[in-house]
Amino acid sequence: MVVGSCGVLVATTSTALVRGADVEKGKALFEQCAACHSVDGSGDLDGPSLKGVVGRKAGSLEDYRYSAAMKRSDVTWDATTLDKYLTDPQAFIPGNRMAFAGIVDKSERDDLIAYLTVATK
Repeated sequence: MVVGSCGVLVATTSTALVRGADVEKGKALFEQCAACHSVDGSGDLDGPSLKGVVGRKAGSLEDYRYSAAMKRSDVTWDATTLDKYLTDPQAFIPGNRMAFAGIVDKSERDDLIAYLTVATK
């Protein structure tokens, strides 16, 4: 993966090619998510930590109580599955507990996924 000096993801990640995604814009978008999620494993928040999320099986952190739907989802998080989930969490994994309607704008989802890919390693 290569991140340019202005924070634009310009090459492949281990899971997908996200051309033109802006990591800094994704970081700004994540501020809304930070009320419930951390990217570094810190905090006692309502949502699970997203540290290491890319490549992780959904519902697999031992120290978080996931919904039954999330545990049985058989989803592994990558750019494609994150995009589907962030578009409409309830449609992608019906019965999950995340109180979030989704992100309509594809470029915003790409920016957020680029940020998560970089920030959660």
